[in-house]
Parts: sequence; C-alpha cells; structure tokens
Amino acid sequence: MATTRRRTLSLWIGWGLLILLALPFVHWSLTSGVGPLTGADLADNRFYTPQLTLANLAIFSHMALGAGLMLFIPLQVWPGLRQRWPGYHRWMGRVLCLAGVIVGLGGLTYIAMRGTIGGVWMNAGFALYGALVVICAGQALRHARYKAFAIHRQWALRLLVLSFGSWLYRVHYGLWYLATGGVASTPDFDGAFDLVQNFAFYLPYLLALELELWMRRAQSV
Repeated sequence: MATTRRRTLSLWIGWGLLILLALPFVHWSLTSGVGPLTGADLADNRFYTPQLTLANLAIFSHMALGAGLMLFIPLQVWPGLRQRWPGYHRWMGRVLCLAGVIVGLGGLTYIAMRGTIGGVWMNAGFALYGALVVICAGQALRHARYKAFAIHRQWALRLLVLSFGSWLYRVHYGLWYLATGGVASTPDFDGAFDLVQNFAFYLPYLLALELELWMRRAQSV
C-alpha cells in the first residue's frame, strides 16, 4: 500500500512539473489561437493567410483547443478523479475527445490548404501526427461508450502523449540548438535534424508508451 502511494505521489509530482514547464507554451498557443477573436493584429502572424478563411479557422482552433488538451487531459487519466467525480470525468472526457478530433482535423485541413514551411516531409510527419490525434480521440470515446474501460484508458493515454507533441517539438529544438548551435538544421527545415524531427516529436514517445502497455499486459497474464 505504501509503495503504491509513493508511486502515485511520484507520478503526480512528475506530471505537475511537466505541466508547469509546458505552461508558457500553453499560454502562447491559447492566446495565439483566440487572437482573431480578440482583435489581435494578424498582419505579421505567420500562420494567418489572407483569403483562406477555412485554413485560418483550422489553424487557430487547432492552437486554442490544443492548449486545452494539454491542460486538462492529465487530470482525466488520474484514477482519483474518476472515482470521486465520475460525472465530471465522463463529460469532460467527451469534451476533450471532441476537442482532440477538432485539433487533429484542424491541423490536417491547414496542411492540405496551405502546407508547412518544411515541405513534403514536414507535411507527411505532421499529417500523420494529426491523423493519430483524431484516431486516438475517436477510439477513446468509442471504447468508453461501449464500457470497455481498460481499452479506453489505453487510447486516452495515447491521446495524452500526443497532446504534448507540439510542445515537445519545440523542446527538442531548444535543447538541440543549446547543445550544438543548430547543426543539421536550416531556416527551411530541410536539414537532417529537421527531417528527423518531423516524426521524432511524437513517435518515440508513443513507442515508449506501447512498450509500457505491453509490459503491463504481460505481467497480468
């Protein structure tokens, strides 16, 4: 019992620190996403494209709702919340899964209409990321509706990992430039490091989660 409590405490301390580190990015993403609604000057906004209303709506909703996912999904996977406030967990879960679908589709729409700064490989990497967000959000909601809660939780954990992807992308670049000064990275995002990062900000973390889930299943047999 004591070991379980220590593990739970360590887990939540870790999550708390992670969220605190991500808060500046969450604030930037949220304020950028709602900027058009607050009358912000979009002339110098690199995501804004005149005459492409749908692309603008897609990317700004992607940014605003993505910030919400990062803030609230960690609470959803906390067992204590499900046990103490099951009604809140169910309704917030529905909202977050819907937000996840919109976030993923928003990114995919933006890529289809405008493309990314890095060209074909960045388009491919980010499109796969968006598709995985949509799939994980949809599957988490689907299995919850069918009361397959063990499977639901696995998909929710995948969505949790993906929700931090945009922040991790920037963390990777910050650490790389700090360590190397930007070796193998170019302004056009076509350097060797840039090409790896098109997939490395989410796939390794998903693979690590899959390994953890596999180990849990193996131990329970």
